[in-house]
Amino acid sequence: MRFKGLDLNLLVAFEALLETRSVSRAAERMNLSQAAMSSALGRLREYFGDEILVVERKRMFPTAFAESLVPQVRECLRHLGDLVAATRSFDPATSRRTFRVVASDYVSAVLLVPLAAHLVNVAPHLRLEILLPNELILKQIEDGTVDLLITPEDYVSPELPAVLLYEEQHVVVGWRENPLVRRPISETELFDSGHVTVAIGNQRIAAFGDRQLENMHKSRRIEVTVPSFTMVPWFLNNTQRLAIMHERLALVMGQHFPLAHVALPFPFPVLKEMAQFRFARAKDEGLTWLRQEMKTFADRIVRNHE
Repeated sequence: MRFKGLDLNLLVAFEALLETRSVSRAAERMNLSQAAMSSALGRLREYFGDEILVVERKRMFPTAFAESLVPQVRECLRHLGDLVAATRSFDPATSRRTFRVVASDYVSAVLLVPLAAHLVNVAPHLRLEILLPNELILKQIEDGTVDLLITPEDYVSPELPAVLLYEEQHVVVGWRENPLVRRPISETELFDSGHVTVAIGNQRIAAFGDRQLENMHKSRRIEVTVPSFTMVPWFLNNTQRLAIMHERLALVMGQHFPLAHVALPFPFPVLKEMAQFRFARAKDEGLTWLRQEMKTFADRIVRNHE
């Protein structure tokens, strides 16, 4: 498609070239041959009358003019993406869209894995790209490079729309031979035991469970701290340690590890897992369909174990 003589596909190539500063890496990102990407660079140079990228000391660097175009090109691509999503009806059976979803390993294990298996049958051409949370996520949503962020309500940005996906209870989990998880556990037994906990990312952010315990002025004897939720079962197996874990994750992990779980011995706040996106995608039929599928699978996990 051309607009005022410019092949709009070249804008995508421009963004890839400026981000990677490499013809070969840009070609790999766009699933093109290196020759095709070199041709795209040549056509960009011809259209704009600028070198775009120049070679210095065996590396490629953008020209000042090319750098000045970057924010305009990105904004243009964002609007084009929103236009396509808003004007094209979504049919999961035929759609070839790629949905980029940011989610923790907990959400991936309990929700996205079974969802992906389901999509093979109902949306065989659709693609999911899963990314872990990072400090740039809100900018990525605003830029349109990420479609959906799944995160606890405490972490949603008030500047972007968010909808409830599901609510989650927390339970006490341990090795199934641990007598403390084979019957109701007392608060004294819970806090006298050694625990495994999660600190997320390089910033060592406390998980929802730990934050709530801190708000309740309750502290555990931590023996092991791990960087992801799905690592916890490895440090419970064949030990007397305990963990406070999402109920859905306990159910899923119990299918793969010799684990058992019991209710917490005191009232505990419910975790609200939210889906956040940019305003321009609020009426996106594809994202609306995907969120509904996520809700269905989140409810099914608990219902199947009742």
